[in-house]
Amino acid sequence: MSEQMNDEQQMTPDQAGSRIAWFMVGVVIGGAAAILYAPRSGRDTREFLAKKTQESRDAVESTSRDIVERSRDIYEKGRQLVDDAAELFERGRKLVRG
Repeated sequence: MSEQMNDEQQMTPDQAGSRIAWFMVGVVIGGAAAILYAPRSGRDTREFLAKKTQESRDAVESTSRDIVERSRDIYEKGRQLVDDAAELFERGRKLVRG
């Protein structure tokens, strides 16, 4: 059952890319809203934006690391499947030859 849950939790590259794209859209919209409705001085607003930009960078880096990790896992699983299929093919070939 836990294997089934892991399969459901893994994202495809398209899903991961879509999440990153929506995250970036949110960052832009949030930044624009913050600038337009900022009740702070210019200096305070710049400091706020710098802080939020750094937080966004950190989030993107973290997400990128997660995507790389998941991609490696998927690659390893695929490689194992290919190895298993090749082994089964060889066994079948030996059985047919006698």
